[in-house]
Amino acid sequence: MPEPCTIRTLLCASTGRGYSPFELPPLPRMSTPRSDDVSPVLLSVGNLVGQEVNLDEFLQTLMDRVAVAMQADRGTLYLLDPGRGELFSRAAHLPELAQIRLKIGQGVAGYVAETGATVNVPDPSGEKRFFADIDRMTGYRTTSILAVPLRDRDGQLFGVLQVLNKRGGSTFSDEDAAMLGRIAAQIATALESTSLLQEIRRAREQPEAPVGYFFNRIIGESPAMRSVYRLVQKAAATDATVLIRGESGSGKELFARAVHVNSSRRHKPFVKVDCAALPASLIENELFGHEKGAFTGADHRVEGKFEAADGGTVFIDELGELPLTVQGKLLRVLQDREFERVGGTQTVKVDVRIVAATNRDLQRMVAEGRFREDLYYRIKVVELVLPPLRERGAEDLERLARHFVAAAAKKHRLPQVPRLTASALASLRAWSWPGNVRELENCIESAVVLSDGEITADDLPLPSRARPSGTPPPGGTVEPPSIEPLAEIERRHILRALELFNGNRTAAAKALGIGRNTLGRKLKEYGLEE
Repeated sequence: MPEPCTIRTLLCASTGRGYSPFELPPLPRMSTPRSDDVSPVLLSVGNLVGQEVNLDEFLQTLMDRVAVAMQADRGTLYLLDPGRGELFSRAAHLPELAQIRLKIGQGVAGYVAETGATVNVPDPSGEKRFFADIDRMTGYRTTSILAVPLRDRDGQLFGVLQVLNKRGGSTFSDEDAAMLGRIAAQIATALESTSLLQEIRRAREQPEAPVGYFFNRIIGESPAMRSVYRLVQKAAATDATVLIRGESGSGKELFARAVHVNSSRRHKPFVKVDCAALPASLIENELFGHEKGAFTGADHRVEGKFEAADGGTVFIDELGELPLTVQGKLLRVLQDREFERVGGTQTVKVDVRIVAATNRDLQRMVAEGRFREDLYYRIKVVELVLPPLRERGAEDLERLARHFVAAAAKKHRLPQVPRLTASALASLRAWSWPGNVRELENCIESAVVLSDGEITADDLPLPSRARPSGTPPPGGTVEPPSIEPLAEIERRHILRALELFNGNRTAAAKALGIGRNTLGRKLKEYGLEE
């Protein structure tokens, strides 16, 4: 009997002797099963559940049968690698696809893993979610895609089942999507008794989960964070609209996801819209979709984020960047859960929960006429105010720093995790962290890459003034503590980022953890546009 398959062999490319899908005898041609009867497709599943089988052969045979049943050219089973936050191809027709890894959110399969939604793409050539590099790597031309999530008995997503290119030049139908969903459910049931899913579950878990573990693995146990956790619990138990306020880099998206995963909608899609990353002219189309002929180039109907998230949660990031022309339409969704697509007259009804986030002062924007007052009060049903990193205490700072050291060492495949020295910890505590958790993460990753087994204060890319309070400079005396204005710290930090990236605003904004439009606004605010 072949050696049982383990997570170690699954997460690495196979280099030794092993099963090749082309060594199996060809399957007999099967007629297309009815959409309400998938038993001919998965006849082997029921027979193999609970038996000691070669998992490689089982999965490969299964994918062959799925492709035949769906009348597709290709079928791929992606599984989740929790440690790296990626999908990897576990069983596929093309040998090259065995090397494919997708970040969560990357490509159609990555989008399904991120949102939990079924995706049917009739024509990927104009589909922004399609990862065209796969075709360039494999030499295969994708013409249609259908992908559905794989969930375990607890509703946790552990993979994606995807078929490509409906035969005969047609595209996958809604009936095909429903059928593939039922096939995915049976595959998930079959895998429940295997070591594969057990290992994926173990990889998700932490030996000693911190308080924030059940809040989407947020790290932090300070009183300020515990207060936010309590509010998340209360908000998640309802369908109330939530407004999350906090500085850039403080973790607003993590808390938005925490509201979702702790709610009754956790098995439905979580869909994000970043208003700062989109031109104002495209935000309405992104949220509400458009009808065929709505504008030049609109050759088919496109559903927006609200329709994609039906039954789940829509997270609107950088709400303060939402144009006034779109705010009224959002207000209608909040009040009546209905809207019309761009260029359309048919009313679309959706069941969604809205969570929004901003680092802007919305009350000030209301007073200035740049944000609708009725929308402000309608969206602020439950308000979560996230504490900046400088207010979370030394214990949270060190806990986060050690977590980021371990994560960076794993990401860059270092032989051992570098040690944070006392001088490094002192410098971390002395800095004010205007970029919050995101700045800390980038700082630690840089130090991990440059360190030689241990991280000292000199390895940290921080200003020289980031030294412990009361520690005199060489040859000097202890100076009385002083507080630098926060605006001046932010101004200096922005200047430093621009210098590091030779004035490239896009790169600087990404490093700072803010949108390019937000950076432009801050440059104007601080008189740094030139």
